[in-house]
Amino acid sequence: MAKSRKDNKGRVLRKGESYRADEKRYHYTYVDPRGTRRYIYSTDLAKLREREAEIKRDQMEGIDNYVAGHITVNEVFDRCMAVKTTLRRTTRANYEMMYNKHVRKGFGERTLGSIKFSDVKLFYQQLVDEDGIHPNTVGTIHCCLHPAFEMAVRDDLIRKNPADGVFREITSELGKNKGVRNALTIPQQQAFMNYMEGHEIYDHWWPVFMVLLGTGCRCGEFIGLRWEDIDLEKRTININHSLVRVKRDRNDPARRLGVSLPKTEAGIRIIPMLDQVAEAFERVHSEQEVTGFNETVIEGMDGFIFKNANGDVLCEQNINSAIRRITESYNMEEEVKAAKEKREPLLLPHFSCHYLRHTFCTRLCENESNLKLIQDIMGHKNIKTTMEIYAEATMDKKQEAMQSLSARWKGF
Repeated sequence: MAKSRKDNKGRVLRKGESYRADEKRYHYTYVDPRGTRRYIYSTDLAKLREREAEIKRDQMEGIDNYVAGHITVNEVFDRCMAVKTTLRRTTRANYEMMYNKHVRKGFGERTLGSIKFSDVKLFYQQLVDEDGIHPNTVGTIHCCLHPAFEMAVRDDLIRKNPADGVFREITSELGKNKGVRNALTIPQQQAFMNYMEGHEIYDHWWPVFMVLLGTGCRCGEFIGLRWEDIDLEKRTININHSLVRVKRDRNDPARRLGVSLPKTEAGIRIIPMLDQVAEAFERVHSEQEVTGFNETVIEGMDGFIFKNANGDVLCEQNINSAIRRITESYNMEEEVKAAKEKREPLLLPHFSCHYLRHTFCTRLCENESNLKLIQDIMGHKNIKTTMEIYAEATMDKKQEAMQSLSARWKGF
C-alpha cells in the first residue's frame, strides 16, 4: 500500500499536489486539453484546492482555463472580427475604429480569464465619468466586446459572458437608454444657413449643408451620392450605398474610402426631395458644368456629386472642419452685432456632421406624426429609435399646446 504524502503540518496531500518546504508553497500539477503539463501554486492549501476545483470543473465542461488565462481581450476581439464575414464595411470600420481608440490599449491588454462582470461595468463607468465618452459611444463599444466574449463562451474558453447585462445597468443608472440626442433649434438652423448664403467665403458650402439638413442622410451616404442616384423630375433621392474609410487588406496601414451598403437594410431607401434640396442640386450641377464634374473613381463607382477643392469626393473631416470654421466666424460676428444692438446673441453650438441628421429628424418629427413614415425616411432599423427622437422633438410642441390651452381655459 502506497504511503500518503503529507505537508509540514501533517495534512494528507491529494493526487497532483505537493509541498516544497524550500519555497514554502504548494504545487498542483495537471494536464491541459492539449496534453501539456501545467502547474499552479499557492502558499495556502485551501486556496490551492479552490483553484483545483475550478480547473477540474472547467475540464469537465470543456473550458480551456489555460488559454483563457493567457489570451488577451484584444486577441479575442480580433478573432471575432475575422470570423464575422457578413458585417457591412461601414459597421466593421466603425467597430474597429471605436475599439482601437477606446479599448485596445489598457482594457484590451488584459487576459480573458481575468475579466469579470464588475470589471466590464467599471470600464464602462470610467469611459462615461472620467473620459467623458457619450453613452451612445459606450453602446458601440459594448457591441464590440459583448460578441467577442460570447464567441469565447462558445469556444469553451470562459464559462459566462462577463458583458451580459452590463450596458443595460449602466444606461439604467444614467436615467436614459442612450442619452439625449442634440439638434439645432429652428433659429439656430436658420442662422447657420442664412449666414452661408451669399457669403464671400462660405457660400459654396450652402448646397452641401442644405442637402444634409434637408435629407437627414448619414455622412457616408451623403458623400457617396451620385448624379444617377437623384431624380430631379420625380424629386427623389435613392440611398443605396455609402462611402466608408476601410483598409483594402489587413496589411494596408492606411484607411481609404471604399463602397459599402448603408448601415442597415433599412438604410436602403428612397427619400422625397424638398424644393430647397432640389435647388441645391441644380445649383451644384450648373456650377460643375463650368468648373468640371467630379472624376473620382472608388472601387469602380464614379459620378459623385460633391467634391472638395482638389476635385476629390468630400469626406467627413472636410465637412466637420467647415462647420467649425463657419460657426466660429458666425459667432464672432454675432457677438459684435448683439453688443451694438444691446441684445442677447444667438450663438451656434459646437456640432458635427451627424448633428445635422438629427436636426432634420427633429424637424420631421415636429411636423409629422406618422412614426412609420419617419422611420422609413430616416432609415432607422428599430422603430424605438424613431420613437425616442419623436418624444424629444415634440416636447416643446406639447408645452406650446398646454400654454395655448391655459390661455383659453378661462373661456371654457
